[in-house]
Amino acid sequence: MESRKTPKADLESKKAIFFEFGLVIALFIALVSFNYKSYETKTFKIIQRKVQTAPEEIVPITEQKVKPPPPPPPKAVTQIKIVSNNVKVNDNVDIDVEANMNTKVADYVPPEQEDSVPEQHIFVVVEQMPRFPGGQAALMKYLATHIKYPELAKESGIQGRVFINFVVEPDGHIDHVKVLRGIGGGCDEEAVRVVKSMPKWIPGKQRGKPVRVSFNLPVKFTLE
Repeated sequence: MESRKTPKADLESKKAIFFEFGLVIALFIALVSFNYKSYETKTFKIIQRKVQTAPEEIVPITEQKVKPPPPPPPKAVTQIKIVSNNVKVNDNVDIDVEANMNTKVADYVPPEQEDSVPEQHIFVVVEQMPRFPGGQAALMKYLATHIKYPELAKESGIQGRVFINFVVEPDGHIDHVKVLRGIGGGCDEEAVRVVKSMPKWIPGKQRGKPVRVSFNLPVKFTLE
C-alpha cells in the first residue's frame, strides 16, 4: 500500500525549530511571572467628625478688693514736767557766773589713755633671718665657751643635743626662751641659761623692716 503523505506535510524535519520556539515562549513566560508584582489592596474608611457646638463658658470676673492702709499712729505728746527750784542738780562742771571777757580760762587737758599697742606677729621665715654677731662660727664659739657641763649629767653619762626655741625681737634681744626637746640631767636648764645670756642678735627683716622672728637652736653636750 503506497503512502499518500507528501513531503511538505512531514513535520519531522521541523521538529528542532518547534522545540526552540517552545523554549523561547517558556523562558518569556518565566521572566514575566518572576517580574510580576502583586500589591495588597487596602481599604480606607472615611471617618466623619462631627463638630459639637458647645456654648461658650463665661468665666466670672472676680474683683480684688484692696484694703485701705491703716491709719498712722498717733503722734507722741511731749510731757513737760515742772521742777521746783529747790531741787539740786549734781554735776561736776563748775560754772563761774561772774565770768567776763577778761577772765582767764584754764586749758582743757584730756584724760590720759593708755595706748594698747598690739603685739607684733612672730614670723618663722623672713627675707633676712636673724643672726648672731659674727656669724655661725662665733655662735658656736660662744656656746662652747659659756656652757658648763652639769655634774649630774657627767655622773650619769648624759650627752646629746638640747633644742631651744626663742624669739629674736626687732631690737635684737632674746625673749620667750623654751625647750623644744631636752635630754635631762640639768642640760636643759643650762642650755636655757646660756641662750638667755647671749648678746643682742642682728634682727630679722621683712620688706626692709625689723620684725619678731622665731628661731630654733640646737645646743650640743658632749663628754670628753
